[in-house]
Amino acid sequence: MDEIAAIHSANLCNEIRTRGSGLAKNAVSARDVAALAGVSRAAVSRCFTPGASISAETRAKILKAADQLGYQVNRLASGLIRNETGLVALIASDIATPYRSELLAALTEALQQAGKVALVINTDRSDDSVEHALRQAISYRTDAAVFLSGMPARSLAETCLKNGMRLVLINRDEERPGSLRLRLQDAEAGRRAVAILIAAGCRRLALASSAADTPSLTERASGFREAARAAGIDWIEERRGATCYETGQELGLSLLARPDRPDGIFCTTDLMACGVMDAARWRLGLRIPQDVSLIGFDDIAQAHWDSYALTTFRQPIDRIAARAVAWLSATAAPEDPAETLFEPALVMRGSVARIAPPDPGGIRPSDDGRR
Repeated sequence: MDEIAAIHSANLCNEIRTRGSGLAKNAVSARDVAALAGVSRAAVSRCFTPGASISAETRAKILKAADQLGYQVNRLASGLIRNETGLVALIASDIATPYRSELLAALTEALQQAGKVALVINTDRSDDSVEHALRQAISYRTDAAVFLSGMPARSLAETCLKNGMRLVLINRDEERPGSLRLRLQDAEAGRRAVAILIAAGCRRLALASSAADTPSLTERASGFREAARAAGIDWIEERRGATCYETGQELGLSLLARPDRPDGIFCTTDLMACGVMDAARWRLGLRIPQDVSLIGFDDIAQAHWDSYALTTFRQPIDRIAARAVAWLSATAAPEDPAETLFEPALVMRGSVARIAPPDPGGIRPSDDGRR
């Protein structure tokens, strides 16, 4: 009897594989597993449902049959039955930049650990194609969306909410019912940057930023201006271009080639700060920090390279990702908008001249360890 059963099992496996070889869409089904294991279709469903009641003997038979056939659970189909798919759309611009790619990596890892799947939508241009991509994500019954930046347009966030998606807004300034907003104390970082530069002996300050009016960049610049006015320090300010390394080079050449060049610069992102530093050293022959001190923001990987050794403010990327995924994993979203504020940690490196004690800004440097 055992030999006959083995032959029958082998024949059934071959039949299923042959049937599926002609058309890729004929994947192995739960019904096929049930037939090979000699159990009901419902038993197969219980076997692959966490917490469902099933005997150890039946589970073993089903798992053996599933392994023989190469069966994979259709999570999308089972999710639709429960009215949740586990799909989360990550909507971001400038995904090739170091900060954004680090945040995407942290979010996708945290989502995977929570049993969810990320769909990345690149919004380098907020146009009709972006909205089309978002509507495609919605058509797959995406449970939630995470907006990683000031782009895209607010109307797309509204589209998500109207389709019953939960919403996480990172570094955005709008409040929406049933959403979570994650923000940094950006203005405070701008104020602290002024205090650090003054403590380092700088008297001609500059603020370097891009032309992007994202809430985070705007707040950092606002805090810088406020602190400089309060300290009675004049400053130069330049805003231009995209938020990128090349813009930093242009800003560095413009600011540091002038007769009254600044001796302390706060760049609203690390990537621009790296561009300013390279323009200063390789195009203008200036020394850092002897001739000019620089502070950035983000603590990207390049910031701790020996060639930059950039003093900066570290974004708590892992904590941001963990908070977003924990909120999305909760059973129900609150009706009122929620908000979490994070404090960026100061990381002191070699791009700022020595700081004379006492520190007037109450600066609390962190160690130089990476997150």
